[in-house]
Amino acid sequence: MISDEDKRFMKMACDLASENVEQGGGPFGCVIVKDGELIAAAADTVSIDNDPTAHAMVNAIRRACSLLRKNKLEGCVVYSSCEPCSMCLSALYWAGVSRIYFGSTRADADRINCSDGFIHKDMEKPYLKRAIPCIHMEETTAIDAFNKWAAKEDKIEY
Repeated sequence: MISDEDKRFMKMACDLASENVEQGGGPFGCVIVKDGELIAAAADTVSIDNDPTAHAMVNAIRRACSLLRKNKLEGCVVYSSCEPCSMCLSALYWAGVSRIYFGSTRADADRINCSDGFIHKDMEKPYLKRAIPCIHMEETTAIDAFNKWAAKEDKIEY
């Protein structure tokens, strides 16, 4: 069930997206809430910051984690003006949010050329057949850092 509070936070995210377009940014907004309290709000700043990772959700996650001083957002609810792209959805999973509400869909984003559908299709291909070839180098020392991490007793888990 969608509550009046859910609608209010979604309107905030949508208003952020709309205002952001007027300020030169992309048409995406996101708010993160915990226990009914607004924790962070952000818009897409990809074109403003020249940062391809500065999606609204990633910006909001960074702000929320900084304000809460932790790398997990358990118990937090996300309201986004658009369905998460693959990068943002992955970040939300890593952050451990409890729920995600979204307005526009990936299909809507595709209609304005803001879709990551090409990534989904490309990821299904073998490494070397992708638009950006991915080459696994087996004979490296990369595993050493993983072994150190696994043995580290005072690490902060992801």
